[in-house]
Amino acid sequence: MSIKVRVPTPLQKLTGNQSEIDGDGKNIRELIENLDKKYPGIKERIFDETGNVRRFINLFVNDTDIRFLQGDKTELKDGDEVSIIPAIAGGSDLREDQIERYSRQIILPEVGGIGQKKLLNARVLIVGCGGLGSPCAYYLAAAGIGKIGLVDSDRVELNNLQRQIIHFMKDIGKHKAESAKEKLNLINPDVEVITYPIRLTSLNIMEIIKEYDVVVDGSDNFPTRYLVNDACVLSGKPLFHAGILKFDGQATTIIPREGPCYRCIFPEPPPPGTVPSCQEAGILGVVAGILGLIQSTEVLKFFLGKGELLKGKLLVFNALEMNFRKLNIQRNNNCAICGDKPTIKELIDYEQFCRI
Repeated sequence: MSIKVRVPTPLQKLTGNQSEIDGDGKNIRELIENLDKKYPGIKERIFDETGNVRRFINLFVNDTDIRFLQGDKTELKDGDEVSIIPAIAGGSDLREDQIERYSRQIILPEVGGIGQKKLLNARVLIVGCGGLGSPCAYYLAAAGIGKIGLVDSDRVELNNLQRQIIHFMKDIGKHKAESAKEKLNLINPDVEVITYPIRLTSLNIMEIIKEYDVVVDGSDNFPTRYLVNDACVLSGKPLFHAGILKFDGQATTIIPREGPCYRCIFPEPPPPGTVPSCQEAGILGVVAGILGLIQSTEVLKFFLGKGELLKGKLLVFNALEMNFRKLNIQRNNNCAICGDKPTIKELIDYEQFCRI
């Protein structure tokens, strides 16, 4: 019999820094006793002096807390997965229900209790509750991002539902921001959701983004993209950008003063009519989902301080070829907003800049 055991960070010093180990046993107690023979000290960390599971330890068999099974007498079968979740994982002060909700993240050594606390304290503004913003918001809320702002002036239409998965039939006619908030509240009551059912302009954006740590660009027009980029550069806010059309998508992460911004890649928008909109050319719904999830992944990595961000990289995706390419992009020293001698020092008229 082989049982996979997921070991939390505090106990990994007993397992040679292994986050996953193999064990065997007909039930939980026998499994722990057998593990203690190979990794001395585990048993006393899990069971107290009276032989009961310590009150600050949760044990899961697959997806179920053993407290709702047969406790340490819970029977095991070949292929089961047991997760050890300390209530003080990483020294954080998470509530018991939070430990259970986020247990599959907390057991990751790269997250732990400390990382989960970082997510719960994070503040993310999502611009656009459409094809990109919908999946991004879903997963950030599920992961436990503490505060999510939603900006969108549009109302839900029937043609949105093919890709904007946060909206339902009953939401047609509602403001997208309010529709999205309803779903996020149902997913995770830990999350504070603030809605802005307005269009971002040079007059209101700085006041809005100052309340957030980072910004996700899920917009669908060039004036908003350049506005958001410039506002983030001027305010020093990290920006997670993605764009989609037909079967294609692209994404990058912009950290002001540490790498290129959107204007470094595209100094000017294309002339009107040269690049069709999704309304004109179409979009495969799942492409929006893939790129939105890439954005949410980048946001989580940023707050956790783990992995390699798409800073200085442009990720290009084509669904028909199922191909990802990662291209190196450079900061433009002559960039109008983030260059050595910037010419843009305040927000401009973006409709005029984009010739709209």
